Amino acid sequence: MKRDNINAPNAPQPRGGYSQAVRLENFERLLFISGQVPLTPEDALPEGFEAQARQVWANIDAQLTAAGMTKADIVKVTVLLADRQYAMANRAARAEYLGPLAPAMTVAIAGIFDAGWLLEIDVIAAQ
Repeated sequence: MKRDNINAPNAPQPRGGYSQAVRLENFERLLFISGQVPLTPEDALPEGFEAQARQVWANIDAQLTAAGMTKADIVKVTVLLADRQYAMANRAARAEYLGPLAPAMTVAIAGIFDAGWLLEIDVIAAQ
């Protein structure tokens, strides 16, 4: 698969570890991961944003692994935050998980299904 991160010089540049666009060519598989919430496999809810964010990324990692993929295959991430106050902590948690990978990204502030969940993340991956 050929993957190009695109950041047009005549448009705003990304801030915080993402790309404005990701172009894929010659891919064989696409994986759409539904919004992952901060529950453990035992249905426990971690306390605090950082712990919840790590749990969400662990849940995403579990789905990728089950599909025979890795985080290196992520091309698009959508993050829903319960409150704007979590923006920088979200950026740090995302960077901790993704490292230098810079997928296309959307972050929105939204009312999330369960009031205890501070974020939800869905992902598209390709190989």
